[in-house]
Amino acid sequence: MSGYKKYFISSILPILFLLLWQYYSSIIDKPIIMPSVLSVFNILRYPTMDLLSIGSLTSNTFISILRVIIGYFLAIMVAVPTGMIIGYSRRLDIVVMPFLNMFRPIAPLAWVPLVLAWFGISSLATIFQIENLKWYVFFNNIKISMIFIIFIGAFFPILTNSIYGVKSVRVTLIDSAMTLGADKWTVFRKVLLPASLPSIVTGLRVGLGVAWMCLVSAEMLPGSLAGVGYLITHAYTVARTDIVIAGMISISLVGGVIDHGFQMIERRYFKWQRMEK
Repeated sequence: MSGYKKYFISSILPILFLLLWQYYSSIIDKPIIMPSVLSVFNILRYPTMDLLSIGSLTSNTFISILRVIIGYFLAIMVAVPTGMIIGYSRRLDIVVMPFLNMFRPIAPLAWVPLVLAWFGISSLATIFQIENLKWYVFFNNIKISMIFIIFIGAFFPILTNSIYGVKSVRVTLIDSAMTLGADKWTVFRKVLLPASLPSIVTGLRVGLGVAWMCLVSAEMLPGSLAGVGYLITHAYTVARTDIVIAGMISISLVGGVIDHGFQMIERRYFKWQRMEK
């Protein structure tokens, strides 16, 4: 199938969805319930326009991305090495995993009361004691409670896939390397890590998706004054459904671009995994 034909077929449903949306919005004729496609498009067309005196769609999206990046990379730094160590050590697997599995079913939102009790409305500006007004306003928008919620959302998918990646490595590869004189660190670095990377990348992809979904909930916590989630919540309170939908679309676009990046990485660097199957 040619590239143009593929894109044409994949665009049929989105176009049909937009036509139906516009049709029913004109019939209902109540922007609060269903705004027109054009009204939402105008907001997306001018993303730097100030909305409801709380910043533009671009600035709020940037704050949201920054929050996700911080929480997500903290989850990577903890979950990947922890998962690989647990996956490699059977003893740690027996000791640690039953304890961690107690927390895995807990939804990130269930942590909100505890997180607010622990961290309150403290932010990176509080931790680093930033006094410059301009930078204080910027870093004060990055609340510790939000980062923690995003961290929890991304941690367990990355951890689980890291453990699975190490456990799925063929024992013959490890035994062969040790027979040839490799120590445990060399086996870990040159055998386990490359062989488990496809599973780890899958965990990173799933973890980022969960972290991005947790973002909106995290931005509804007390003390939030910026972000797409805050923009959506505030727009809802003033009956601006067009801004709500524009915020949802911006979340979808950013998440889709990031997910597409992971797909490109998988296609480029892990073709051998598909060939094995």
